[in-house]
Amino acid sequence: MIQFYSTDQYQQKCERLFEVYKNKIHELIPSAQIEHIGSSAIPHAISKGDLDIYIAVEITELEKYVTILKTLDFQEKQGTFRSHELCMLQSNIEEDVAIQLVAQGSMYECFLTFRDLLRKNPEYVAQYNQLKKQCQHLEMDEYRLKKSEFIEKILHRQLQV
Repeated sequence: MIQFYSTDQYQQKCERLFEVYKNKIHELIPSAQIEHIGSSAIPHAISKGDLDIYIAVEITELEKYVTILKTLDFQEKQGTFRSHELCMLQSNIEEDVAIQLVAQGSMYECFLTFRDLLRKNPEYVAQYNQLKKQCQHLEMDEYRLKKSEFIEKILHRQLQV
C-alpha cells in the first residue's frame, strides 16, 4: 500500500533537502537551471514524502552531466523512460530523492509547467490529492499510470487555453 503524507509531515524536510542538493549541484553544474518540482514543491499537495529535483542543461551536455551527477551518489533510475533529452536519476544515499535531468527547450519542461499550474490552481491540487487517495491500494506501476493520465489531462487543458 502506498502511504501519502500531508504537507506538514514532509514539505519542510523536502525544502531543506532541496537547498542542500541545489547547492551541491550548482557547484558541479553552475550553468544549470535547478528547480524544486513534484508534490513537495506544491502547497497543500499530499505526497509519498519524496523530493524531485529538475535540472535543465544544454542538450549537448546532458550525457556529460549524467556522469557528473553520479559523483553525488546518484544512479540512473531503472524502469523509467530515458532519451537524449531526459534522464531520471535516483539517490543511492537518500531513499526518496530523484533528479529529472532534462534538455533545455525540450518537451520535458512540462515538469515545470505542471508544477506551476498546480501552484496557481487549488482545485487542481484538490483533484490531484483525491486521485492519490484513491490509488493508495494500487501497485506502484498502476499508481504511476493513473498519475500520468492526470498530469497529461491538466497539461492538455493548459494547451487549450
